[in-house]
Amino acid sequence: MTQETPFPAPANGGDAPAGGDAMSAAFSKTELSDAAALTGDIYGVAGTAGRLSSERDETFLFTATDGTRYTLKIANPAEDPAALAFQDGALLHLARHAPAVPVPRLVPTRSGGTSHRIATHEGPRIVRLLTFLPGELQYRTPPSTNQSRHIGRALGALGLGLSGYAGRPPAGKLMWDISHTLDLAAVVDSVAPERQARVEAVLEEFLRMLPAFSALERRQIIHNDFNPHNILVDPAAPERVAGIIDFGDMVEAPLVNDLAVAISYHLFTPDWAERAGAFLEGYLSARPLQPAEAALLPTLIRARLAMSIIIAEWRSARFPENSSYIMRNHAAAWAGLHNISDLTPAGLKRLAPHLVEA
Repeated sequence: MTQETPFPAPANGGDAPAGGDAMSAAFSKTELSDAAALTGDIYGVAGTAGRLSSERDETFLFTATDGTRYTLKIANPAEDPAALAFQDGALLHLARHAPAVPVPRLVPTRSGGTSHRIATHEGPRIVRLLTFLPGELQYRTPPSTNQSRHIGRALGALGLGLSGYAGRPPAGKLMWDISHTLDLAAVVDSVAPERQARVEAVLEEFLRMLPAFSALERRQIIHNDFNPHNILVDPAAPERVAGIIDFGDMVEAPLVNDLAVAISYHLFTPDWAERAGAFLEGYLSARPLQPAEAALLPTLIRARLAMSIIIAEWRSARFPENSSYIMRNHAAAWAGLHNISDLTPAGLKRLAPHLVEA
């Protein structure tokens, strides 16, 4: 059940109406004092709020007076409520069916709801409070093959946990869905000339492989954004995964897409081959691949890297004020694409000898 309360207009104002694309719609920032007051009113928890970086919503670290930490999220007014309900359903499913997978838990409102809607001058916004997962973001820790192995296994366990989730994402396409790679041909001219030929070649490769991709059998809800900014590790043992966050890019898609997304972030260092092999072996220890999935994996990894380059350059040009955040993975994606430009299924199997289940 969702209740609604009025909320004062933020002091700095705003110029974007409700509705539209939550990735590009502008919205007013919530004052820290208002965020803390909201948490007290809706959840009955007193404390203070500090702002965290986020691209599509407002995210805060909320510290209760007893020292307990939470993550407070106030959605963009353009965000589809059905999309947030879909994310909430996944977290509830994992809490019931895969409690060992380290993901945030939804904190119920005072009335027992999973979220609360507030009215603003820009339109309704949805507030959610989640448990805070302690740990260090993976991208801030030194990469290693052992870390890649543990992260691969964590993705396999997460996928197994989500495999029975019957929720369905709202209608429409997600920009970051590998299934829709070819849609990016419309904005590929945003890529700098020195990179354009290579990313266009990836789009052409994906087009050639489209019949095989469409024939893949295993589909389910996938995280679709298993990257070093969404993975927490234990600071005392940075190879150990302590948390998985940000379920905002989940889609229903071929299972292997999740693997392609995740492994694309292990390909930019000089030891990329060892790290990729370790990641695959870790994943395969939790969930084997089918031959058709393994055969397409190099193409799908290249598609994800090309997607990262195209979207980053396109969005950075549109929103220069947020360029540093938008471009944070661009250099790594370009280096990764260079490293695996000619990687074949046979080459991938040399990195991970147990790539295909017997």
